[in-house]
Amino acid sequence: MPHIKLLSVNAHCFKAHRDLVVTFGERTEITGDNAKGKSSILEMPSWVLYGTDTLGSKLDPTPTNYKFDLVKAEILLQVDDKQFMLGRGIEKGKNTFYINEVPTKSGEFDELVKSLFEKDLFLSLYNPTYFFTLHWSKQRELMMRFTTAPAAKEVFAEMSRLTPDQKQKDIVLNPQASKLQELTKKHTRPQLKDIHTKNKNDKDTAFKRAQGKVEALEGQLLKLPEAPADIEAVRAEDSALLLQIRTLQEKIELAYEPKRKRMVLESKLEAARAKVAAAKARYFKVHGEEIAEECPTCKRPLDPESVEAVTASKEARKLPLRTEHGQAVTEREAVEAELAAVELIDVTELIAERNSLELKRDATADTIHAHNVRNPLIADLDKARTEELDTLSSRNDSIFILDALKAYEAKEAELQAAKVQDMFTTLTISLFKELKGGGDPQPNFEIERDGKPYSKLSRSERAHAGIELAAVLSKMGDIIAPLAVDDSESVFRIGQPAGQLILVRAVENQKLGIKLEESSHDN
Repeated sequence: MPHIKLLSVNAHCFKAHRDLVVTFGERTEITGDNAKGKSSILEMPSWVLYGTDTLGSKLDPTPTNYKFDLVKAEILLQVDDKQFMLGRGIEKGKNTFYINEVPTKSGEFDELVKSLFEKDLFLSLYNPTYFFTLHWSKQRELMMRFTTAPAAKEVFAEMSRLTPDQKQKDIVLNPQASKLQELTKKHTRPQLKDIHTKNKNDKDTAFKRAQGKVEALEGQLLKLPEAPADIEAVRAEDSALLLQIRTLQEKIELAYEPKRKRMVLESKLEAARAKVAAAKARYFKVHGEEIAEECPTCKRPLDPESVEAVTASKEARKLPLRTEHGQAVTEREAVEAELAAVELIDVTELIAERNSLELKRDATADTIHAHNVRNPLIADLDKARTEELDTLSSRNDSIFILDALKAYEAKEAELQAAKVQDMFTTLTISLFKELKGGGDPQPNFEIERDGKPYSKLSRSERAHAGIELAAVLSKMGDIIAPLAVDDSESVFRIGQPAGQLILVRAVENQKLGIKLEESSHDN
């Protein structure tokens, strides 16, 4: 049984204490008026060990009403037959640590403290109020830590018990217990919790996606036209309409040929007319030339033979031009005759009929397209619905297993609590919390005294509850540690615990005083 004793503390510039040395006995009474630093003495051990106050909250012990050089506190502990001088300080804004007055690193300091005793247990024994600041699950874990957990077989049976007097051999495992019994053959309960917590979270997300996919596919199906009674009849009608449309289109295209030909001939006629005009212009240019009567160079009058020669040359040049003009006229007249023979066809009715048929075919084509889309869409929807149901089933299975694990833990805690309960005299353990809105009670852990939860107890009742709790924890954990009771003036009949007892009591108009008593029990 580890036996922890607080032999002494000494402090320098710790809150109100410029320099203070306190030696502790088996029973130590610290008295004085308010604001004399009584509670600060209780904080020195917790600050040295953990940097906190006795409730585990971060503590800054630097003085606020006087100048100081450094802050430092040291405690002399005895754990069984070994003594340790542990110190913590604040020097120039930095934390410092000491083991047996030798400066050391924070990591080495923390490792030594951890090796001596566990924080939550020590602080709960030193100041039981600390225990009640812990989360209920941590309180339960700490309280149950030293009791042997019931066998899984026993827990499964108690989970399934129908009546208090039901014999063990008559108990049939309920679905939760049966499922856990099967699953724990392969995995531990913590592993199952991790597996199914992750699966539930994953399936929560996957189920939302699956729901969204189903809704989207259902929406697409709703947008499709109503399925026909006979799709083959619609396909036949569509083929017939397509054939009629193609026939009309061919007629329309044939009807467009004269119009296209006329446009070509009109362009050709325009070119032929331009050719005639050009030939005519060239002819009349030569035709209009005058016969000169004198040489253009020497200005001497031409003789009759020369005039005749010039005239003959002019006529010779006019002849091919006249022929060219005649050919151009002939070509133009041929185009004019061909153009006059072209007859245009009115396709207005054909186009109107084709357009009407195309409107009808749009409807049949849409129906066929919807039919072609509908079957794959239905297949996708069926698959999506299956995935949705599978995802929901997997999610619900994980929820069922997680609920079963909670039920197991609650029943296990209940069985363990029954063992712990026998160790209390005035305290009881409540393992469930009633919800305001109704519904099944939720797992919880709360210490009660005379049927009242700790949070509703008076200061005196809380102190008595803490003292009894510390005694049970000490016995269960097989550990002896100092017990400090602040405001002890409100607590009567405090017996000597297994270890040291430190009482803090306010006395009006009295200076800080320390009184030591040695107990008769063995150290």
